Amino acid sequence: MGRFQFFVADQRWVWSDEVARMHGYRPGQVQPTTELLLSHKHPDDRAKVADILQRVQAGGLFSSRHRIVDVHGQTHWMVVVSDHLTDSAGKVIGTQGYYIDVTAGLQSDLTAAMGHVVESRATIEQAKGVLMIAYDVDDARAFEILKWRSQATKQKLKDVAAQLISSLRRAGLSAESTSTIDQLLLADERSGD
Repeated sequence: MGRFQFFVADQRWVWSDEVARMHGYRPGQVQPTTELLLSHKHPDDRAKVADILQRVQAGGLFSSRHRIVDVHGQTHWMVVVSDHLTDSAGKVIGTQGYYIDVTAGLQSDLTAAMGHVVESRATIEQAKGVLMIAYDVDDARAFEILKWRSQATKQKLKDVAAQLISSLRRAGLSAESTSTIDQLLLADERSGD
């Protein structure tokens, strides 16, 4: 987390050492300007931040979540919050606030979410495989069967797949099915089986 100030009258920015580092600079290496600030905004967020700065010039406050790209080309997610900056008489002369780098938290959340997606996808693929073999259908048809069951039970597809796999594990395979699998696994590869 780092502090910033923006003085509207002379268009002057002040960054704490932490904000400079967030942008990839050594403390005191650059004098921040509006142009420099905007040049570090992610291209998809630059127009949004430019609009925010227009509001600030008119005396408005803001909070924003947007991306910056540091001097090394690394993208960081920032939450920026501001308050009025006033002189000793209480007159608003700019804005001040904090940059909070939330990249690590978002990355952690994204990693966890992706883990759940991968886990769900694996379970769905297992259920499709079971249905493909049991009913001698292709991948697309097995998926349609799972979707049908999902809609009929008003459950998420991943939950239907997980229930099928869990129930199959509890019920187990017949001795005949297990024997067939054993024979296939142990078949001599050279014989073409």
